[in-house]
Amino acid sequence: MTDLELARITGGSVTLHDARTRTRRTVELEPFEIGVYPVTQEQLAEIVGEAAARHPRRPAVDVTWLRAIRFCNAASEWEGLDPAYSFDGEDVTWHVDSDGYRLPTEAEWEFACRAGSTGAHYGPLAEVAWTSADGVTAPQDVGGKLPNLNGLFDTLGNVWEWCWDLLDPARYDAYRVFRGGGFADDAWSVRASTRRGGAPRMHHDDVGMRIARGGFDGRDSAQGWSAAADAERAAIDGPLPPGWTPRR
Repeated sequence: MTDLELARITGGSVTLHDARTRTRRTVELEPFEIGVYPVTQEQLAEIVGEAAARHPRRPAVDVTWLRAIRFCNAASEWEGLDPAYSFDGEDVTWHVDSDGYRLPTEAEWEFACRAGSTGAHYGPLAEVAWTSADGVTAPQDVGGKLPNLNGLFDTLGNVWEWCWDLLDPARYDAYRVFRGGGFADDAWSVRASTRRGGAPRMHHDDVGMRIARGGFDGRDSAQGWSAAADAERAAIDGPLPPGWTPRR
């Protein structure tokens, strides 16, 4: 199998910002592993049994969140690992004690992306990220810009990357988070803290994925995510913010 190269990330803390609720929370993370590069077209094709990729070193795009989840399970099964996810129709359960491949949590992604930096970028944007300033019209081969201090390439720019977490269950129901910005985005959007998201079946030409690994003690809660917190965030209490259309 085409090597899924991972970097070991030590534990630490990261502060996440929720723009709608205007709240911040600090998450304590245990050590985990995360992909050095976004998953490439070649890796996706090989693991899910598709035809050879036209651009093998470019990030895999037009990948739905559900397909990203299934890719993680397929990669785990290929290597004899316990799959991290199980399905009930399109309802997905993350078995947090599994050490199989999975999507990073939003907290893991931001912590790994920042690599100790506190600003919007971990280096001069032109040197670390493919953005609209480069004038490209498609994702570029992974590893073409400089890495961050964790040795990760393309966490900013090139393609957005799916995470495990729900974006805002009160407002957007099942939408999942993607992070990092893409090749067509302006600098203001390509920041370590920027949150975007889409429906689990949504796919775009600038949204891909990066895998993670790491199992944790417990159930329905790990690395800044918990099912209980999702349920709490889904509850709508009090007046709605102006211009806000709640989920139906």
